Parts: sequence; structure tokens; C-alpha cells
Amino acid sequence: MKREIIVAGFLLLLLAGCAHQAEPAVTAATSEVSGPTRTPPPTATSVVTATEAVTTGEPVALLPMEQGRFFSASGNCAICHTDLTDENGTDISIVSDWRSTMMANAARDPYWQAMVERETLINPAMSAVVEDQCATCHMPAGHFSAQAEGDETRILSRGFLNQSNRLHTLALDGVSCTVCHQIAETNLGFSSSYSGGYVIDNQSPMGERSAYGPHTIDDEYAGVMQAESGFKPTWGAHVLRSEYCATCHTLYWPTIDSSGQLAGDFPGQMVYFEWYYSDYRRSQSCQSCHMPEESAGVRISSVGSPLRSPFSRHEFIGGNSYMLNVLRTFGDEIGVTASQADFDVTLGRTNDQLETQSASINFESVEIIDAWLRAKVRVENLSGHKFPTGYPGRRVWIHLTIRDADGQMVCESGGYNQNGAIIGNDNDQSESGFEPHYEQIVRPDQVQVYESIIGDSEGEVTTVLLHSASYLKDNRLLPDGFDKEQVYSGIAVRGQAREDENFIGGSDEILYVLDVGQAKAPFTVTVELLYQSLGYRWINDLRMVEGTRIARFLDYSDTISNQPIIAFQDSTEVSR
Repeated sequence: MKREIIVAGFLLLLLAGCAHQAEPAVTAATSEVSGPTRTPPPTATSVVTATEAVTTGEPVALLPMEQGRFFSASGNCAICHTDLTDENGTDISIVSDWRSTMMANAARDPYWQAMVERETLINPAMSAVVEDQCATCHMPAGHFSAQAEGDETRILSRGFLNQSNRLHTLALDGVSCTVCHQIAETNLGFSSSYSGGYVIDNQSPMGERSAYGPHTIDDEYAGVMQAESGFKPTWGAHVLRSEYCATCHTLYWPTIDSSGQLAGDFPGQMVYFEWYYSDYRRSQSCQSCHMPEESAGVRISSVGSPLRSPFSRHEFIGGNSYMLNVLRTFGDEIGVTASQADFDVTLGRTNDQLETQSASINFESVEIIDAWLRAKVRVENLSGHKFPTGYPGRRVWIHLTIRDADGQMVCESGGYNQNGAIIGNDNDQSESGFEPHYEQIVRPDQVQVYESIIGDSEGEVTTVLLHSASYLKDNRLLPDGFDKEQVYSGIAVRGQAREDENFIGGSDEILYVLDVGQAKAPFTVTVELLYQSLGYRWINDLRMVEGTRIARFLDYSDTISNQPIIAFQDSTEVSR
């Protein structure tokens, strides 16, 4: 049996054509770590023949097979980690789940590319800094390789997006298998690890490089993987910790003032700290939500593997539903490797999480007093961080409607247009304004928007990232256990929500007092919690400058309507 496994592994090696001679040894920077498997594995299964990476639906571009000094592209991993099922027959193929996620497409994301171009055009003296930092987490294999070998870490022009760049293929592979699985435990949870400060061995040659995972691997299977891929499977429990994800999901970027001088760093995305200051820190990790566990036993390699359980699926469910739709629609032009059907699956998972696991909204009470409707609304955050979180262009708002007995609209707060702009929202109507946080809404043109609004060094609203100097508003919904009086300043509540006694960890309450006049009762009152992964202003402000990647994304956004996702809704009927 052992001999069959090893022979099969070497046959696969020859058939795949992905073996490369190791470079001369330098010094080994990583050490062996032993530890238990997460659960005792049952008896090993028989060898199965590795198949080419399969996808759902129509043919798509093949996954890249390139291998560099430090990384191997996803196509090499797909040889053994696709066409997998659990013991119940459910398809849990690792690469198939991954290839239609934002992680896989981090480098291809057309909005991200447009924003990189915009920032460099507005701040040309900072272009090298911008491109270096953005490539660290969006093009990690390309960035790490270039940095280790003393090359430029650029994105535009002759950089990684240029097909003639020697690291183009590895860079375009996004946040791929041999990036994440080579991140060492070194410095995780410390400030040096944030903003892409992950540590990867830059010494060991291919053939001796460690690939960390949550399971121990028997020598026979380890030998096959090492010979086949050039990576030695190594037990590393750190891959299950939130600090592992924090390396890129805790992001500070440089800020420059009105005179063009560097003025420190800005806490732009603080997902890890939001989680750390919540009750979820004691019960759930990032991985437990965004990589849901398969309870049935899973054979993680098509070459042969014991059943592993629990197994974390590589679905990487996030909240960027709009961009997934762009990638799905314009996949051929963008160069994705996933089919439209693959994106449909990932979109379905994303929307399901947004609609069932992110937040809820309900009426606490509804009554009519004379000509006025009084409705107390309660919003709850069900996620382990602020909602919305991450990129500051995301927002959530309350859409409340009142209809009379004939179904005619009597009053509406938080309606929206085809282009995704919120009716009555000052920020969508003017680039210098924004809606305050409300404790009460008494007019239809007032809208409760849960968002972060960034100000520049002069206190003016901005969407230029390098001009970020402060948060003028941050009333994003807080996770359970988040004490707004006792948290790190980078994730503090900003604006009027700080003084709102009903805006607390886990929830917010708001009172609507709206005039219904002499309209015919009974009234149907509906409240929705709406979510956008890219707010209107964050798309529209791209028009400030001209660039090829900016123009391309704006063409996409003009085609695909930026309609919000209904995260939750409640409805009731009330009479006079």
C-alpha cells in the first residue's frame, strides 16, 4: 500500500510536468513542528488518480502552473486538491471552492486596480509607496518574490500587471495556496505583522519549503507532496488563529496632509481589532465563519489521505457581492479562471451570509397617534466585527416605507436609485456632505446610514485614501461585547453615535416619527436593512481623474446596477 502511494505520487509528478530542480541550498529558515491531528484519522483510503482541476459549468481559463523560487501557482496544487468529496459524497474540492472567491481574484479585482491607479495619479510622488503596499496583500507571491530578489514591487506600467513582467503570472494568482500555507507563526498578533507584515521563509530552496496546515501528515503522504509540489507539509496550529488573518485584514496606510507631507498612518481597515474587542474573541475565530467547517470526514488529497475532521472549506465567504458580480459578468475580459457557474455558487454563499448571518432588523413597537406614525426599530449585529467592516466604501442603511390601505406610498426614508445612490443621503448628493447618526428620524429625507466617513487634514470629506486623516463619522454596527468607551482609538465610534445611549455593542435602536396625514388606514409599515459593498460616492469619485483602469471599471459599473442586498426585513400592519 505504501509503495503504491509513493509510486502513484511520482507518476503524477511526471505526468503533471511540474517538477523543478531545486536551487542550491542556502539555510533553512523554518524548523519542524510536531503536533496532534485535529481528530484521530481513520484508516487511510486507497489511492485515487489525480484529475485535472474541474469547475462547475462552461470551460474557463486553466489555473496557472508556474513555479518560482518561493511559490508554486494554484494549478500545481489543483492536481491533488481538486475532485475531492467527503465521506457522504459532498464535493469539497479545495481549489474549486477557492477559485471564484475574492481571495483568488484579489489581483484581478478591477475596482482595486482602478483605485491603485487613481491614488498614484492624484499623488504621483507616492506612487511607489502605494503600489508596494497594495501589492503586499493583493499580489503577495509577486510582491514577496520581487522584494526578496531586490526587484521593484510595482503594479502599474512595467509592474506586475504587465504581461512581460517575469512575475506577472504568480502575481495574478492572487492570495493563493502557497502564499497562505507558507506564512509562519513568527510575529502573529504583534504590530509588525499588520499591513502585510506576514513572515515567509526567504531562504529554503524549493523542495525543502514548509507548507503549514492544521493536520499532521504521515511520512508516506508527506513524501508524495514534497516530491510532487516542492513543499513539505508541516503541522502548524497557527493557521487556525485569527491573528493569521490579521496580517492583511489589519491595514494602516500612509496619509499625507494638504501640503503633500507625510503625516503618519491611518487605520483604514481594522477587522481584527473589531473582533478582538468583541465577545467573539472568546468563542469564534475568523476562520470559523469565513471558512465553515465540514463535519463529515474529508480526504484532503486525491492521491490518498486519511479522513480529516473537522475540515475548513476554502470558501472564504466575505461581503463583496458587487465585485463578485462584476467578475462573473466580465470574467473573460478580466481573465478569471472560474466559470460563471462557479461565481454563482460563491455569490449564493455570500448573499446567504449577508441575509441570514450578518444582521437583523425588527419593529419593537408601531403605533399611530393623531396624524403621526411612531415606530421604534431595533437593529442587531450578528457578525463578529463591525457591520459593515473592512473597506470604508461599504455601507448599510435603513429603508422604511409606509403604505396606505390601497397600497399607495405615504412616506419613505432610505429609498434608492438605479445607480445605487440613496435618496436623501447628503453624501450621495454632495461630495462634501454626509448624513449624521440619528436617534430619531422625523422627516423622509433623513436616512440612518451605518458607515465610516473619512476626512482629510482640513476636515473635508474625502475618498482619496492617502488623504485620510480622521474619521468624521463611524457608526457602523458594533459586535456583541464591544464597549465603545473602552476600545482602541483606531476602531472608536465617531460622531453622534458616540453619545447615543441606544447605540451599544450588538445593537442600535432608532425612533421614527413620521407624518401620515389623513391617509387611509390600515397602514403597512416595512423596514429593511440594506447593504452595499461599494457605496455610490466610492464609485462616482473615480471620475475625478482619467486612467485606463479607472475607465474600464466605470464601464463595468455603468453596466451592472449597484442595487443593495436586503440583509433583513420586517413588516407589520397598524391602524389608527
